[in-house]
Amino acid sequence: MSAMIISFSTLLIFIYQTNLLRRQNYLSIMPYLSVSVTRDAAGHFFEVELENLGVGPAIIESVAMRYRGKLHPLTDYNGDLHRFLVAQAPELDSIQFYSSTIIGKGTAIPANAGFQMISVGGPPEEYQLITRTLQRLLQEGLDYEITYRSIQGERWRIRQDSQGPERLD
Repeated sequence: MSAMIISFSTLLIFIYQTNLLRRQNYLSIMPYLSVSVTRDAAGHFFEVELENLGVGPAIIESVAMRYRGKLHPLTDYNGDLHRFLVAQAPELDSIQFYSSTIIGKGTAIPANAGFQMISVGGPPEEYQLITRTLQRLLQEGLDYEITYRSIQGERWRIRQDSQGPERLD
């Protein structure tokens, strides 16, 4: 009888330890996306970058922009943030010194790496135009919504007004 109690206790301890290891494994590969904005008025440089501050890769599921209460999937603009911004504020089409990277479903952002979504550099007028226009768009309700997953399949979402990633599963 005591052998059965010891065996049963050992089984419970083994299950508990396995559960702890599983949780630790999930935490050790958790991505943590954050949007970073760089404004350098002296150097006339502006950049929006998606950074993975976590310890595992983040795999993008969807990127959408919310503007004036309407959700705009970035896929409608071929995953190009610059195209979306020009559609909302045509004056931005005059900017010549910019770089924009396409982002979409399946884009993987490694741990401790960044993904440049848009950058503007060049004459001071272009820097002033992008910063002034984005400020206006933000006041009019511009927001982002990025859904991503870990390699374990856990899903997360970030928004401009969130205090970090919110788990969806």
